[in-house]
Amino acid sequence: MKQSKQRTQKTGSPKNKSSKNILTGKLDISRSGMGYVIVEGQETDVMVKPHNFAKAFHGDTVKVRLTGPVIPGKRAEGEVTDVVERNQDEFIGRMQVSKNVAFFIPGSEKPLPDFYIPQDKLNGAVDGSKVLAKLTQWNDEDKKPIGEVLQVLTAKNESDMAMKEILIEAGFPLSFEDAVLKEAADLSDKITREEEKKRRDCRDILTFTIDPADAKDFDDAISIRNLDNSYYEIGVHIADVSHFVQPGSKLDAAAYARATSVYLPDRVNPMLPERISNELCSLRPNEDKYTFSAVFQINHKGEIMHKWIGRTLIHSDHRFTYEEVQEIIETKDGTHHKPILLLNQLAQGFRKQRFKHGAINFSSQEVRFQLDEDGKPIGIVVKESKEAHQLIEEFMLLANRTIAEYVSKIKINKLPVPFPYRIHDTPTEEKLLPFVAFARKFGYKFDMKSEKEVAGSFNKLLKDVQGKPEQHVLEQLGIRTMAKAVYTTTNIGHYGLGFENYCHFTSPIRRYPDVIVHRVLQQCLDKDVKPDTQMEQKCKHCSDNERAAMEAERAGNKYKQVEYMKEFLGDEFDAIISGVSGFGFWAETVDQKCEGLVSVRDLSEYDDFRLDEADYSLVGQRSKFRFRMGDKVRIKVVAAHLTKRQLDYEWVKPAGGKTTKASAKPNEKAVKKSAKKK
Repeated sequence: MKQSKQRTQKTGSPKNKSSKNILTGKLDISRSGMGYVIVEGQETDVMVKPHNFAKAFHGDTVKVRLTGPVIPGKRAEGEVTDVVERNQDEFIGRMQVSKNVAFFIPGSEKPLPDFYIPQDKLNGAVDGSKVLAKLTQWNDEDKKPIGEVLQVLTAKNESDMAMKEILIEAGFPLSFEDAVLKEAADLSDKITREEEKKRRDCRDILTFTIDPADAKDFDDAISIRNLDNSYYEIGVHIADVSHFVQPGSKLDAAAYARATSVYLPDRVNPMLPERISNELCSLRPNEDKYTFSAVFQINHKGEIMHKWIGRTLIHSDHRFTYEEVQEIIETKDGTHHKPILLLNQLAQGFRKQRFKHGAINFSSQEVRFQLDEDGKPIGIVVKESKEAHQLIEEFMLLANRTIAEYVSKIKINKLPVPFPYRIHDTPTEEKLLPFVAFARKFGYKFDMKSEKEVAGSFNKLLKDVQGKPEQHVLEQLGIRTMAKAVYTTTNIGHYGLGFENYCHFTSPIRRYPDVIVHRVLQQCLDKDVKPDTQMEQKCKHCSDNERAAMEAERAGNKYKQVEYMKEFLGDEFDAIISGVSGFGFWAETVDQKCEGLVSVRDLSEYDDFRLDEADYSLVGQRSKFRFRMGDKVRIKVVAAHLTKRQLDYEWVKPAGGKTTKASAKPNEKAVKKSAKKK
């Protein structure tokens, strides 16, 4: 697993070969078994045939030796000489156990060798058992990798097992080692006099949390009071995880290895044990807690007159849900309604200023599944960002930006402090120009004079497109033009937010970069900075794991979509074309947001459809009929493949016969089946 970052010895790299022919990259093995080493900064991948993998697995960082000439624009060939770092050393699969020998057969779609399992490492597994196994060694003299069974998996149902497999394949462990849990259990929850003296005491100030209704960990709180100078004092208080999770501890190693919590539809795979995330560092109401805070004095115009950063002690007076706060905003009544309304007024002011200064206003919809007791989806709810969410978002953005600005001004020997900034680059011309040309077809123009003008054009388009037929396609394509946000020590600002300085400070329970930020920040406050020479490497690791978590979350959502739509085989739905390719188009149902593929093969009875990349459409060669991204279509659900996490749709001609429209309300078929089962 990623937590071990297992390093291995070289596997016979020829000594007489030039080091110029040795490259380092990530091995990507296709389902067919062919491998490609992706080398950062190189235009083409290096192709590696299966017999040249040495002891590398899919996702491993490897050294590859080029075995032929390098021709510009053509893919070079090579062979793996060294596994630099394992991406994964835990796998799910089945056991083959006979009288004297046992083998673990990995269940991955990517080709993997079988593992030899010694008899004393079976851990209760028998022939046919589905297990979680760990690679323990694979030396030159070993014909096969050697492993041990960590756990015999007894899933409650197929869905539970699928979620576990998604986590394992993404490189995230299913549990914490006993030593990590013991270290967490031994931590004290007592507020000590010694620690009180080091902190600003904010316990007598009105403080509350605002979170989703089903949240179990509360890592941020807001305090508010009126000052004698007629300013408002507003504190953004963040759980002080770095107080409990110390560098060099087993807890820290486990948190760094994961780098993030993973949020699947029916579970959270946490970065830290529950003792930390749900108890010691959760800002639960009516409990004193250690926090790291950014405190602001703000005048009645919403201008920030003074900032203070440091460690604090708080006492949350109330736990709000987003729904409760939204009701207060709309009715202007309820518990603590006056401070809530004031905070909302300030937040909306900050939001307005952000967009005025270049932030891009991409809206997002969150899809949540309604699950029965077995985790089976019986309904889908689409949630949109409302003012209650924006209230928290704006104050968290303010705190993150304030911390980054503070650290950016500090120099050690005239050099910047190594620090995990959260950066977002400007769109590349390669992505931006095709989008601008496509938007022009609908009458939307872009000012390309500067980055700020481009951002302003984006915002004007996003506002003008609301409620129009082309809204969906332009919003989706606009998002795809954007670069990916990453962690790095090179501070180039955050284009999407319009900030020159930005970092992640506000979620240390679920993001490791925030823990690093807290540690470096305290060193800066203490004027005792110890520059971390490995900071950029840590940033890359956190960025990589964040992407892996996002892919796992997408896979989990896709599985639940397929599981839900399986109950609607043969039914028809209204949908929007969400993507096109040479082999068909993807359509997302309007109410359920479930995406499936309409194959070009199934369209061949109507015409010979070809891809028009510039127009994001499939075009009939005879009829010139177009299936363009963003078009509304009617589809029928014809197949739901759970193992592939794939839905197959058929296009229903507008003049089609009887139709059946389902909605995002609880699936009555699924509810009845679940009730029968019980």
